[in-house]
Amino acid sequence: MEKYKLILSLFLIICFQEISAQEKKWTLEDCINYAVTNNISLQRQRLQTEITEVNFLKSKMDILPSFNLGSDASIQYGRSIDPITNGVTFLQNFRNGYSLNSSIRLFNGFTTLNTIEANKYMLKAGLESEKIARNTLIIDIMGQYYQVLYSKGLEIVSKMQLELSEKQLFRITKMVETGLAAVSKQYEIESQASSDRLSYTIAQNTSSQAITTLKQMLQLKPSSEFDILIPDLNNILITDNSFNTDSIYNIASQTLPRLKEIEYELRASKKQIAAARGNLAPSLSLGGQLFTGYYTLLNDTSAQSSFSTQMKNNFGQAVGISLNIPIFNNYSTARNIKLAKIRKNDTELRLEQEKNNLYTDIENACLNYNRGKAEFGAAKANYYYNIKSFDAVEKKFESGLIDVTNYSVAKTTLFNAESEELRTKLQLIIRKLTIQFYSTGEYENLVMN
Repeated sequence: MEKYKLILSLFLIICFQEISAQEKKWTLEDCINYAVTNNISLQRQRLQTEITEVNFLKSKMDILPSFNLGSDASIQYGRSIDPITNGVTFLQNFRNGYSLNSSIRLFNGFTTLNTIEANKYMLKAGLESEKIARNTLIIDIMGQYYQVLYSKGLEIVSKMQLELSEKQLFRITKMVETGLAAVSKQYEIESQASSDRLSYTIAQNTSSQAITTLKQMLQLKPSSEFDILIPDLNNILITDNSFNTDSIYNIASQTLPRLKEIEYELRASKKQIAAARGNLAPSLSLGGQLFTGYYTLLNDTSAQSSFSTQMKNNFGQAVGISLNIPIFNNYSTARNIKLAKIRKNDTELRLEQEKNNLYTDIENACLNYNRGKAEFGAAKANYYYNIKSFDAVEKKFESGLIDVTNYSVAKTTLFNAESEELRTKLQLIIRKLTIQFYSTGEYENLVMN
């Protein structure tokens, strides 16, 4: 009996967990955290950063000396040199050699050191590029999240409009049944209710499409359940902030990765020019070698030295130094220097262009926010007065003082006013978050719980 109770308890726990997972509502923070962790494009960008990190490590390892162990074996026929007597022999023989080689570059015009510095800045640029990809993804998700809120808000408003029509339809139907109203009035209300039902259906479909788009951006499985947690928009405080373009730009130019990335690339390009010029200087290398070998005549029954004896007797060492002075290399070095300079000039232009683009974006964001405040204030006041106006029209309609047409016009006007109030509020929130992003450069400061 206890065994069955335990199985039943585990079954209930699993079912409860599955139901809880299906009923989970995603907040904006949930969406962002999931996307940052699981987005495929962002993961590929991280791999690109790892590639630059490997290149940086390789350039540092180039300072160290190289060590290589080698071995060779061969059987020779016909004419050959006997390594023991240095005489010519025509006997078949077997040779086996071993060597340990090491070399280090003492000087190469500081090309290696400048390459290390260039790769270091390219790694930093790669990290900033990863931040850019992350922030772009977050901004896109945030925009779509508020698009879902707007679509759901319209769905709620459309439902309220439909409920008002159905309420009046029910009242008029009862009046027609008791002879207090004409059937034509019922037909007019039925037409209005049918139109509101269509608008509500369209709003539902639009909301569903917005949810699907956000789900696709998060790259969730098609079969997974997904919905967002709708915050209480009435509790979102709309502050009367004002933003100065120059002040925001001064902060953004120091914090945003979109400028830092190009600045690091510019530093890397300068080091790449120095590295290319280093190939014009003479290079000096030091090398050493340890070697030994074994030699035996095949099909020869005469006494020959053993393998260990020959390995010991044939052991030798060598050390050498080499100097390479470039004189003419088919324009290769000069070409590399020229290309490095062109890349540097292009990076400088990119940086100036990006600064101009950033300033333009910030200026537009500040202007749009200030305009959005005025629009929201007007829309909020318009919605407030339309509520009062509709209440009065509804009472007149119920008293029979106005016809269905005037009532429908008032209801449609109220719907438009409520929709505009919602649109301008969400639009103002998005614009404010955009400016906050320019001021911080980190998505943690964008999330509104």
